[in-house]
Amino acid sequence: MTALTILLVLLLLLVVFGLLFRLQILTSIFSGTFTRDIGTSNSVNAILMLVFMVGGGAWFAWSFVENFNKMNPPIASVHGHKMETMFWTTMAVIGVAFAITQFLLFWYSYKYQHKEGRRAYFFSHNNKIEVIWTIIPAIVMASLIFAGWKAWTRITGPAPKNSVVVEVMGKQFNWLVRYPGRDMKLGVINYRLIDAVNEWGFDLSDKSGLDDFTTNEIHVPKGVPVLIKIRSRDVLHAVYMPHFRVQMYAVPGMPTRFWFTPTVTTDEMRAKLGNPKFNYEMACNQLCGASHFAMKATVIVDEPDDYQNWYAAQQSFAQKNPEVLAAFKQKAKSLVAPVAAAPAEKEAPTMPLAASN
Repeated sequence: MTALTILLVLLLLLVVFGLLFRLQILTSIFSGTFTRDIGTSNSVNAILMLVFMVGGGAWFAWSFVENFNKMNPPIASVHGHKMETMFWTTMAVIGVAFAITQFLLFWYSYKYQHKEGRRAYFFSHNNKIEVIWTIIPAIVMASLIFAGWKAWTRITGPAPKNSVVVEVMGKQFNWLVRYPGRDMKLGVINYRLIDAVNEWGFDLSDKSGLDDFTTNEIHVPKGVPVLIKIRSRDVLHAVYMPHFRVQMYAVPGMPTRFWFTPTVTTDEMRAKLGNPKFNYEMACNQLCGASHFAMKATVIVDEPDDYQNWYAAQQSFAQKNPEVLAAFKQKAKSLVAPVAAAPAEKEAPTMPLAASN
């Protein structure tokens, strides 16, 4: 204990002597008697500022050009072109502001490096300058925000009545996909009914859900609006389809939506890119856990006739899992007011392209 006390006393004495020495230096500076040789290091650092500006700018330009196609895939939706214009307009505005401010930062560091006998000019404020650098950015930002708001409300607003409806649900670590059946209505789901077979939690006591079907990949028709209804079963995910310029969060307990109109089929995009193995992709771009990297699904854009044929060939969840339907029927019989039996299956009519909202 004594040794620790002595050590603390010595440490405090060192701190006191350091502060006294610093106080002496500050007193000398204010009295004008303190001088210190700057040497050449200040000039070297000032020149290096310019070297870094030129070298860093050149490297940035090369990296941007080299990776442009990777970060800017071909557009395959109607709204994608408007989103692209808005994005690059925003990038141009902030890019010009960035270039000007960074040039001034590095140039001023060089031009106003320390020199003996030169004193910095000081003024407390300038009303004219403050008005300029407040009003101009405010107008520019308000314009960008208004344009973004218009685009966002158009995309997230009510989908056209002829939209194809697809519902996706994110879970660690894959996407579940379901479509409405011949009645063009999605059935009720209940999280309490989720198990290894009934991953969606289909409530087959709801007649609207008897013909809903699930798939491992997403099929959509070219030239027809597509409404994506989005859910999450566990943590925060995000639906991200870069070629369609689509991104929307999948939030637990809060269904979201996004609609778009695809304009290029998968086969057409393969021909355009010269890549016969190309597929559109729906990925999760929110870090959602250890296997986040594997959370993606294939999106196939078909010609309208091909989409109808694919749609007509699908079997409902109830047809694929008769034991689940049988369990619901057995439960219904035990109730006072039993659920009406499902209507008899009939030959499927020609499948319409769109489902109601």
